[in-house]
Amino acid sequence: MQIHTDTLSDVARYIEREKKKDLSAHELKFDALLRYFKRFRPIDSSLRMLEVGTGMGWVPIIAKKRGLNLRGLEISPMLVEAGKDYGRQYGVEPDIALGNIEDYDIGENTYDVIIANSVFEHIEYWRPALKTMYTGLKPGGLLFFESTNKFSLKSGEYSPLPIYGWMPNWMRYKFRRKVHGEDIMKNGIDFHQFTYWTLRRAFREAGFSKWYDRVDLVYPEDIEDPTKRAVLQACKRSALLKHLVLTFFEVTTFVCVK
Repeated sequence: MQIHTDTLSDVARYIEREKKKDLSAHELKFDALLRYFKRFRPIDSSLRMLEVGTGMGWVPIIAKKRGLNLRGLEISPMLVEAGKDYGRQYGVEPDIALGNIEDYDIGENTYDVIIANSVFEHIEYWRPALKTMYTGLKPGGLLFFESTNKFSLKSGEYSPLPIYGWMPNWMRYKFRRKVHGEDIMKNGIDFHQFTYWTLRRAFREAGFSKWYDRVDLVYPEDIEDPTKRAVLQACKRSALLKHLVLTFFEVTTFVCVK
């Protein structure tokens, strides 16, 4: 991927949609992120954190409002400016830098926590980017990873079309260019549809010592719906059922430990 300074229609559509949302709409999602990390360590202002792919910037904005030390990295100049404008609406100047994680130097043993939330599908050369994040984490540091799941019955990348992720890459690209225009290939296309087993292998090859998937990370007491709670408990008891459920789950979610 490259940094494109021209106006991109797909990014403009995203900004127009997202800027109408009140920041409070993101508070629950931010708290959910923190809960994943709090399984492993307390989260306070002493930790250095990085979010890769900030979008409209709600993570660095809320983090700054709460006194947390979190920096953002975003490949789109349009989104960097939109995120800063969004933060100013709430009296915050978020720390968002322009850069491409494929070649951006985030340092070595620098961060306690790195967040990659709904971004890796958009990183063309994702394995070197994953290694960069591993290198940038301190020993014992945490990576939150959430992205596409190829065999999900419904995809956030294009929800109107069932089993969208099942398409081969060339077909998916052609379909999205037809629907959204050629700009989608510059910033917005999902280059990758991941699977849980592919990602587990990639985390091991990158050097992570441990990785925990969604079933590992969620506790039964976190689930209010009794049916979903029963399914979670069954998945925790049966590895076969767990792998079957995760194969068709909407997203891939992990916390990895360096």
